[in-house]
Amino acid sequence: MKMEALKTAGYTLVAAMLCNLPATAQVASPAPKLYNTAKQKLLDGKQIFSVTISKPDPEAYCEAAKHYDYTWFEMQHSTLTWADIEKMVATCPHVAATPMVRIHDELESSIQHATDIGLLGIIMPTVDTVEKAEATVRYAKYPPEGRRSMGAGQAARIWGGDGPDATMKYRTSINENMLVVVMIETPVGVAHASEIASVPGVDAVLVANTDLGNFSGWFDHNAAPYQGMVKRIHDATLHSGKFLGATDSSYSKGRPDSADFRMLQNGPSTDGWVNPNRPAARGPSR
Repeated sequence: MKMEALKTAGYTLVAAMLCNLPATAQVASPAPKLYNTAKQKLLDGKQIFSVTISKPDPEAYCEAAKHYDYTWFEMQHSTLTWADIEKMVATCPHVAATPMVRIHDELESSIQHATDIGLLGIIMPTVDTVEKAEATVRYAKYPPEGRRSMGAGQAARIWGGDGPDATMKYRTSINENMLVVVMIETPVGVAHASEIASVPGVDAVLVANTDLGNFSGWFDHNAAPYQGMVKRIHDATLHSGKFLGATDSSYSKGRPDSADFRMLQNGPSTDGWVNPNRPAARGPSR
């Protein structure tokens, strides 16, 4: 009887130890890092800066992208094609700057091209409505968060690897790694800033500094009405728990709210390198 009691106590102790192992391992293991390193930096509380690429030059792209947090492939105001961007991404697929694109529209076909060639961020310009923000999320993400379909582009090979399970590795990880960014550029967008920023799946909201003046008529960016629009976007974005950004990289320093601006177009490189194609975009040092 005594032996049976000892056995029972021993089994209970072992069972308790085994039950505790997963919890102990979970506490000890750090959260996995995203392969979208720009998004990971935002989650880590850092500011990120881009290099803007508007020309189909793989060599120049691969060199510049070594020195920035993310690449802003410019399609809204350039003649870049999807084939151009596909080739550049394939030439140096794991370069430091996370590849993203400012896209020209929110159509399913356009966003599908962007995601299938391996881009990890969609930057949507001139967002005036909730519907445009929702469409951006819808086609940038797989179900259940979105309505992206599965294609055979190079994305899975770049981010999932070369093995037989590469496609599913990519399929099950990309929603978390995709960065969905909307730009507010007009007084109409400013009026709807709270609703736009609150759209589920939108990660960041950018103040489009130049066009905010262009569309509003306030070309003096220091004027009170202009800064009032910036503040409205600022407050709506932070209230929604999203990342705030600007296309004017000078917002990263020198303002009372500079620490709130986390995603900037252009600006300084990570290591002091000056882009010979955009020397004026050096911006403030980090």
